[in-house]
Amino acid sequence: MKIRLVNNGVFTPIESIHDTLTPPANGFYWIDADVDDLIVLQPLFGLHDLAVEDCLTEEEQRPKLEIYENQYFLVINSIRFDDEEIFLRALNIFLGRHYLITVTRQKINELRSVKPILWEQEVDHADRFLYHLVDIVVDNYFTVGDRIEARIESLEEDILMHTKKTHLTEIIGLRSEILWLKKVLGPQRELIATLNKKDLRLIDNELQKYFGDIHENAVKIYETFETYRDLMGNLREAYQSSLANRANEIMRVFTALTTIFMPLTFITGIYGMNFDYIPGMHESMGSVVLLVCMAVIGFGMFYFFRKKDWL
Repeated sequence: MKIRLVNNGVFTPIESIHDTLTPPANGFYWIDADVDDLIVLQPLFGLHDLAVEDCLTEEEQRPKLEIYENQYFLVINSIRFDDEEIFLRALNIFLGRHYLITVTRQKINELRSVKPILWEQEVDHADRFLYHLVDIVVDNYFTVGDRIEARIESLEEDILMHTKKTHLTEIIGLRSEILWLKKVLGPQRELIATLNKKDLRLIDNELQKYFGDIHENAVKIYETFETYRDLMGNLREAYQSSLANRANEIMRVFTALTTIFMPLTFITGIYGMNFDYIPGMHESMGSVVLLVCMAVIGFGMFYFFRKKDWL
């Protein structure tokens, strides 16, 4: 657990958790904790049992806002895209008048990224810290969205150039993750809309207007992933169409080869008959002439098919 006094964007480490119970003269306290630290934090700050239970029992939670007497409990999901797989990490936030507690199970990059912004903006209120933190979390969805879009484009190019059976597995897997993520984005969008519109006494009225800009970004992200879902459907159709075209190409080659060998088979069939008098049968150069004729017929038909673009 790390405890810091944040005043005008400047971080001052605090040794004792008990010092945070009294509001500072300037700034606010940021307590960055693990779920195990809730045993200490709950009695000191009066954290609600249901909120603590959510932090302890669920890694991937539904985004929400719970309003208690002296504090708010928020859950927002941080996103990562590693090794072609999407991960969500629950960021649990307790917002009080003079403190902000972040509780996570694993390291979340946004908690590191927000520090330079707090210093640059000279943040000295917990609600403004909350605003910048939510803003970074939402912006990261755009970054992940760009990577997913690039993956879709790459997959589409691979399918058109060299269709493989593994492509279908990738399409199904990526589409499932997009659908799963889209279900999370809906509640998250509603949460940010609540921060923008609902009367919340722990968040400054002027600051609430800025949450409207974050809400617009959340709506854009939701619509973007809706588009990705449609693209994955089109990609699956392209895969099936590519397989059908490939099968047609193979059948066309086989049909052309069969057609080329039909007259050759006809000729060899005639000369394989048990008759004594067949033209050229008893000639000394008869077999050579016959082979040359068969070669001319075969190559002639092959040239004709190539000219017609049938092969």
